[in-house]
Amino acid sequence: MKTETIAIHAGNHTDETTGAVVQPIITSTTFERLSDESFRGDYIYSRSSNPNRTALENVLAKLEGGTAAAAFSSGNAAGMAVFQSLKPGTHIIAPDDMYHGLRNQLKQLFAGILEFDFIDIDNTEILKSHIKSNTGLIWIETPSNPLLKVTDIRKVVALAKENNTKVACDNTFATPICQQPLKLGADIVMHSTTKYFGGHSDIMGGALITAEDNEWWQTICKVQTMGGAIPSPIDCYYMVRSIKTLPYRMRGHVHNAQLLAEFLAIHPAVELVLYPGLPSHPNHEVAKEQMTGFGGVLSFQVKGDREDAHRVINKVKLFTKATSLGGVESLIEHRATVEGPDTKTPFNLLRISVGLEHIDDLIEDLEQALS
Repeated sequence: MKTETIAIHAGNHTDETTGAVVQPIITSTTFERLSDESFRGDYIYSRSSNPNRTALENVLAKLEGGTAAAAFSSGNAAGMAVFQSLKPGTHIIAPDDMYHGLRNQLKQLFAGILEFDFIDIDNTEILKSHIKSNTGLIWIETPSNPLLKVTDIRKVVALAKENNTKVACDNTFATPICQQPLKLGADIVMHSTTKYFGGHSDIMGGALITAEDNEWWQTICKVQTMGGAIPSPIDCYYMVRSIKTLPYRMRGHVHNAQLLAEFLAIHPAVELVLYPGLPSHPNHEVAKEQMTGFGGVLSFQVKGDREDAHRVINKVKLFTKATSLGGVESLIEHRATVEGPDTKTPFNLLRISVGLEHIDDLIEDLEQALS
């Protein structure tokens, strides 16, 4: 099936009892045993499994071209499940601009349990020099948040396989509509489904999708069920509903982001635009090779300093000043403020999640804010 068909049908089935064409919400926390002590469909207790979560995990796995998926209550919970699945003393290599929520997890919760280095993963020689005998995982994030760096997934995977190391890819910015890391050799894909999968800034969630149902994956599944950081049946239901329009929404996000990036790239008040769809992006050719769309997020640096950036962000009218991304409404934020004192983000940088408003209105709003 094509992506649009998968998005609509892989997370839904006709209800056998009523014939309802939309799967009902099953909120029960426990399920009745049969006379032989078995269960219907292996549903025992909702922390372990639930029909709505099964539906969500099925569509997530199929969209990414994976074998199986595990849904979590947030993107951070999904990322943490990967770290929790590793044996103490495992060495992780991660990007120097890794999403700050997961970077802080490693630094504040796993220090002394796991080893980790934050490096420029796009530099092959630096990456090679940091691989050690206990390196068990290379974590990549492409495009990255908020600098929109693009990592050559195939190149990292090839080096990882030479050293018997796993690769996990945060694919939140791209979604499987724009990029499928498993098909490029990654072992696991992670998503904050709060973003584009939910698409309306009203559902929290996270997910992991695996290429193989192996021992590592089974350990991750144990973390999911024993730890219990799972989405509710209602959250799963609404996530599945939102995913049905994901392919079409992403086309709109990508279209608007490209045009907005091109507008900002020639604006006299803008110092630099970071967006993989621009030929000026340092890894534009890599993005063209491994992505089918360049995503709906861009960052740009205002000419000036922090105060100049704040002047722009305080003048916009259509863009909402808020954290997060992937919703139908356009958001803008001063990322360095959000990330805190150890940020590596330039203080004149603003990140935009480009929504589905008419592009002329978005350009007009930024034009007046920059003038």
